[in-house]
Amino acid sequence: MRLSVLDLVPVRTDQSTGDALAATVSLAQVADRLGFTRYWVAEHHNMPAVAATSPPVLIGILGAHTERIRLGSGGVMLPNHAPLAVAEQFALLEAASPGRIDLGIGRAPGSDPVTSMALRGAAGRDDTDIENFPQYLDDVVALMGAGGVRVAVPRQNYVLKATPAATSEPRMWLLGSSMYSAHLAAAKGLPYVFAHHFAGRGTAEALEAYRSEFQPSEAASEPVTFLTVNASVAETEQEAEALLLPNLHLMAKLRTGQPLTAVELVEDAEALPLHPQTTGLIEAGRRQAVVGTPDQAATQIRDLAAEFGVDEVMVNPVASARRGTDPRTAPGREQTLELLAKELL
Repeated sequence: MRLSVLDLVPVRTDQSTGDALAATVSLAQVADRLGFTRYWVAEHHNMPAVAATSPPVLIGILGAHTERIRLGSGGVMLPNHAPLAVAEQFALLEAASPGRIDLGIGRAPGSDPVTSMALRGAAGRDDTDIENFPQYLDDVVALMGAGGVRVAVPRQNYVLKATPAATSEPRMWLLGSSMYSAHLAAAKGLPYVFAHHFAGRGTAEALEAYRSEFQPSEAASEPVTFLTVNASVAETEQEAEALLLPNLHLMAKLRTGQPLTAVELVEDAEALPLHPQTTGLIEAGRRQAVVGTPDQAATQIRDLAAEFGVDEVMVNPVASARRGTDPRTAPGREQTLELLAKELL
């Protein structure tokens, strides 16, 4: 069993952005020390609870504070960016940390329409980029390579490169939460990850389509995938449940269109009355997560790996904190990794 980490850099109500970043650096160091395989950071925008707005910036910070763990994006939302910009950023990261960089790419905007517009600019890109998404993937891969891309211009054959002297390239992964991404990853022979931690449904169908349709490529000779899941682990089941509750509240707000807030502290989440509209969503999120004592959580992860036929599981440690916790730390998140490592690594 290989274990990895997904980090949205959550911001609690008692934290500043700087506090949340400090907690993430510490968490990545814990994962590095314990032997986790990879550590991915997400891309979300204009959300009070998420400080992971720029994966390449975060990966650069984490690369300077870790030694061996693979670092990557889970993922870069390609419609928000020019392929050359993404290729340049990740070629530099690979040059700085050779053999340690994963480039996970997604098709969703990672934000609301207004924020997407602001990201792309007045003269920026539009919905046609969704149609061009497969080509953009190819462009990013080619630009990061040593040969670059040849662009036909009048009277010359112009070579465009993301970096002047590449000796290695990041590993490309395609991320998704729909059947579209499964079909595309299979057709292009790319490693693929379905957002099980977020979507909750459709995982088995997407992985089956990916595996059955897979076409070998230079990127992968056979299907490569793993499972993502939210996790909260503590010495007692009651404490694990309590630490999970603020995240369940946040996801229920997101799915019902309520105003989003920073991640609540445990005591504040416990004091809030449950709205009838969100009760079912909270219960569903609880069933979807890995939560409990170390032994219970390890069993749940092994069962998930067996159910979906994977030998790697990426956990999103979503445990919040209690009042009085040092804002620059995330002890519940670190504890989740430490307890899982004792059982599974």
